[in-house]
Amino acid sequence: MLRIGEAVQLTDTGRQREANEDSLFLGPPLFAVADGMGGAQAGEVASHLAVEAFAAADPDEAAPEELLRTTIKEANRRIFDLAQGDASRSGMGTTLTAALLRGEEISFGHVGDSRAYVFRDGELKQITNDHSLVEELRRQGRLSREQAADHPQRSVITRALGPEPDVEVDTMTFRGRDGDVFLLCSDGLTTMLSDEDVHAILRREGSLEKKARWLVRAANERGGRDNITVVLFRVEEVRVGDPASAMEATSVGVAAPRSEDVRRAVQEREAQMAEAEARRRQ
Repeated sequence: MLRIGEAVQLTDTGRQREANEDSLFLGPPLFAVADGMGGAQAGEVASHLAVEAFAAADPDEAAPEELLRTTIKEANRRIFDLAQGDASRSGMGTTLTAALLRGEEISFGHVGDSRAYVFRDGELKQITNDHSLVEELRRQGRLSREQAADHPQRSVITRALGPEPDVEVDTMTFRGRDGDVFLLCSDGLTTMLSDEDVHAILRREGSLEKKARWLVRAANERGGRDNITVVLFRVEEVRVGDPASAMEATSVGVAAPRSEDVRRAVQEREAQMAEAEARRRQ
């Protein structure tokens, strides 16, 4: 059986954005990263709604992939409903990549171009597939890896939470090993750093806290064109005499703060929906 041995989070606005529209959730054994999109702070609202759905989830309530899929679909519904009732937030959306440890397996739920990786035995492997125009062209053989990395439409995503009333969610389960390190990140990291860059940093000696800071600093040194969010967690075997449950994780940095605009938008939309339901029942 595996447990979380160490976990860290770090989010940064980057060097070219005025606000941080990324959000994250770190609640071992459940983790999530969301990258919002949309004007008038709509991206910030969407990403917060996505991770809030995970804050309310019970990690033991259902089979891991089912729980992740259901939670992501519920987040999508809330984002879509909020956008329908507020013209200033029309079209808002967010990516969402989440992970859940149960037993010896780590399950993932994924929509968009945020990513999940595993670092095992000195090697880095991408677990999720980007839902982006460029990645689809690459998978079809119409772009090389090098062409995809520099393509001007690299940021165009083909799937997100929010734009439609329902969303297709990729889920997958990965059997973990003692010492595996998992990385969830927004594309503010991976548009600035190649997989080889990320691999080189994760191979360095040091704690996950240091590695998270090195990753964010490297992305900023390359230009920091977008918000950068990193969640790193390491799994370990439960030893004889150790508690079987996931340990309390070390938290590094802070999630993008829940602004008053986010809180107000959610409260206003929930009040509108409650009022509409009350009128319908009269």
